Amino acid sequence: MTVYKSIPEYTVLNAQQFFNDIVPNQTPVVIRGFAKHWPLAQSFQQSPASFVSYLGQFYSGIKTTMVVAPPSANKRFYYNDDMTDINFLTGEERLDLFLDRLLELVDREVYPAISMQGASANDILPGLLQDNPTDFFNDSDIVPRLWIGNEGIVNTHYDGSDNLACVVAGRRRFTLFPPQQTGNLYPGPLNFTPAGAPTSLVDIDKPDFEQYPLFKEALAQAYRVELGPGDAIFIPMLWWHHVESLEKVNALMNYWWNGSSAPHASSPSPIDSLNIALLAMRNMTPKQRDAWRCLFDHYLFKQGVDPASYIPEHQHHLLGELSPDYVAAIKDYFIKKLQQ
Repeated sequence: MTVYKSIPEYTVLNAQQFFNDIVPNQTPVVIRGFAKHWPLAQSFQQSPASFVSYLGQFYSGIKTTMVVAPPSANKRFYYNDDMTDINFLTGEERLDLFLDRLLELVDREVYPAISMQGASANDILPGLLQDNPTDFFNDSDIVPRLWIGNEGIVNTHYDGSDNLACVVAGRRRFTLFPPQQTGNLYPGPLNFTPAGAPTSLVDIDKPDFEQYPLFKEALAQAYRVELGPGDAIFIPMLWWHHVESLEKVNALMNYWWNGSSAPHASSPSPIDSLNIALLAMRNMTPKQRDAWRCLFDHYLFKQGVDPASYIPEHQHHLLGELSPDYVAAIKDYFIKKLQQ
């Protein structure tokens, strides 16, 4: 039986403590009761129908992305059996019709897994954030995303940004792995994924240790926690997380910032850079790649002396402050290079 590590928990944590002490440390924490005062979370405590009714008063009428996995998928949004496609359908639907369907399925014994995926709260439910404020993001342009569905499983994946995820309905179980376990999680393709980010090929509920033997090492470093309405979890950038929605009505509001999933994310993103590096270095020998690792460690990861510390400031270029014109010139350079 797997013994999971515990994630540090807080019941009182203000925005200054969070951004000054927690976020720079880049390790997960749980904030119990973070959103317990929100009418959104309190409406679910009354009943799932009250939750749906509460959301309905804000609905703008626009359609948003929904996904549906058949009962044969066992609630898991993932690849199909031979990994030639995904095992769920994606489409656009009105939120009110989706929520009616969600309630309709509550009493079914056999039912599909359905989910509304990452809708902008401001777009689809204008006024919701004003009714459910948090001083953590009041003065920023970060717009949270809303995820609503029934019982479902999102396989182990990572986000390209820091993430504060708040459960507002139902219960969710999070299993986390640090970035150092990436190789032991057997990540799938970079460019063919169920939902945008690479996902582990291991089913953590039924791991095949013959095919994925190193996953045992990942499990030894795994964290697990269950959250209820009002609880939140900070998941740092590139921490792998496996998410299980445990009730027939579940909802989560999440805030992404400081990375490729955040508003106004930088271009190219780090994942773009990884793809370009794979393209540029694919034919090198192991010794050659190891030599390049030394340069990356020096210039990018700054494992030793700061490379900008001994170079005159007027020659820092990419090592220093960048003007918009200089960034544009660098991008133009790479556009031309990639077209060759």
